[in-house]
Amino acid sequence: VRFDTYVVNTILLLFLQRVLLLVASDVDALCACKILQALFQCDHVQYTLVPVSGWQELETAFLEHKDQFKYFVLINCGANVDLLEILQPEEDTFFFVCDSHRPINVVNVYNETQIKLLVKPDDDLDVPAYDDIFRDEEEEEEESEAESDGSEPSDKRRRFEEVCFFCFSLKRNKISYYIREILFDYEQYEYHGTSSAMVMFDLAWMMSKDLNDMLWWAIVGLTDQWVQDKITQMKYVTDIGILQRHVSRHNHRNEDEENSLSIDCMRIAFEYDLRLALYQHWSLYESLCNTSYTSANLKLWSVQGQKRLQEFLADMGLPLKQVKQKFNSMDISLKENLKEMIEESASKFGMKDLRVQTFSIHFGFKNKFLASDIVYATASLMESIEKEGPETTNFIKALDSLSRGNLDKLHQGLDLAKKQLRAIQQTVASCICTNLVISQGPFLYCSLMEGTPDVRLFSKPVSLCLLSKYLLKSFVCSTKNKRCKLLPLIMAAPMDVEQGTVIMVGIPPETESSDKKNFFGRAFEKAAESTNSRTLHNHFDMSIIELKTEDRSKFLDALISLLS
Repeated sequence: VRFDTYVVNTILLLFLQRVLLLVASDVDALCACKILQALFQCDHVQYTLVPVSGWQELETAFLEHKDQFKYFVLINCGANVDLLEILQPEEDTFFFVCDSHRPINVVNVYNETQIKLLVKPDDDLDVPAYDDIFRDEEEEEEESEAESDGSEPSDKRRRFEEVCFFCFSLKRNKISYYIREILFDYEQYEYHGTSSAMVMFDLAWMMSKDLNDMLWWAIVGLTDQWVQDKITQMKYVTDIGILQRHVSRHNHRNEDEENSLSIDCMRIAFEYDLRLALYQHWSLYESLCNTSYTSANLKLWSVQGQKRLQEFLADMGLPLKQVKQKFNSMDISLKENLKEMIEESASKFGMKDLRVQTFSIHFGFKNKFLASDIVYATASLMESIEKEGPETTNFIKALDSLSRGNLDKLHQGLDLAKKQLRAIQQTVASCICTNLVISQGPFLYCSLMEGTPDVRLFSKPVSLCLLSKYLLKSFVCSTKNKRCKLLPLIMAAPMDVEQGTVIMVGIPPETESSDKKNFFGRAFEKAAESTNSRTLHNHFDMSIIELKTEDRSKFLDALISLLS
């Protein structure tokens, strides 16, 4: 279902009902949720919000609320499985699914009554044709019955029926094999479509209810996909271009108005900024050391790498004292041409992509944030390992930090994000220096042991994925083995020591031409099936699983033989 008049009218119907919102635990989902909440508030729609971090929580939430609600909105969950089979809803229950996970389950695509998919018109879903996968078996049975009708003698008739049945079985097997092949090709790789926050903003725009706050949330949702490496650079740049037109429309001001901005106003601006994590809220030195791109390219885990960093800073002519103090405290004269100075020196050190297209937001006169700052802060709040009240506390905190009235929560998130980035870089350095990344043939493998510093942080899926991507980038820069540079990575970390489980994530190879498609989801399923490994496929990303520690070696052996 695309964004045409019919869909918008169907969604307007939703605005007349009581709605249950089921929202996944990722930054893009939170941003999409904020946009939808703002739309609901415009029209005084009653809704209940339930955070869900996996399939088990989704099923539980549905069972608890199915008697009170008939309308369910699923954000960043539900598209890549057969929802009706999993949830077994009544016929008068309706699901609106806004999910960037691909591929979308074919049953969800072709169900025209209970499931409404919110998808941008230019998103190519590449779904197999209806007639190719839903053959009408009843027609085939009728054909075979018609063929076996006649008035021949009973012996001949019996032989004829046997031949017919044999031919029909052959035909049926051939068709089911053909359908399996089509579905295998379609479902083989997991990837991501347009950010859900962008889809929600598009909806608000079509309803003429789009606001600057909603636009900012759409920008943060897209930036989350880029920070988490879920989409290609081409897709990112294309979507940035779409949002840039909206930014110009919403933030167009005359010079006179520019001087009379109120202290609580909000302004979004396009930036061609540095690809340095949180640098405006940190010191430039810390940011260079803890950004994946610079750390991997300069090989900062080695003594030689540290020397290269000193040379890089000297080439820019930046005194160490200035670089190591808070960015806000640096000399204004140095900050004026900083981006150009860094870019010029970076290209000499093989870092040609140190600047990136993005957006910034200004709250009043003082507060300025880049979209990536918000992504890091919100993700850190959501996966905070500091125990405070019920499990949903982190989700609510992260959601609140996206509102401009909650700057204290946002700053708390920025502090947590700095700790997380330091922990990631220290773990990457440790893994590379102690040769923990080993080639298993068709993939690289790295396992964190219980007792590793910050290991509790990496029992969380988003943190573990970020660590895996940083580690693979660094490993590709450090290894001399050309074959290993082209391999994907599987990473494992302790999940629950008492239960004896590990969390495992698979990520695609780190190549410039990478299409970001991930085959580990299906491979994990097959390997678990063939070895009877005790696994839990509870995450909305199929390439993340939980596994019993003692089943790990047989599971990995099966994966190696499956992918070799």
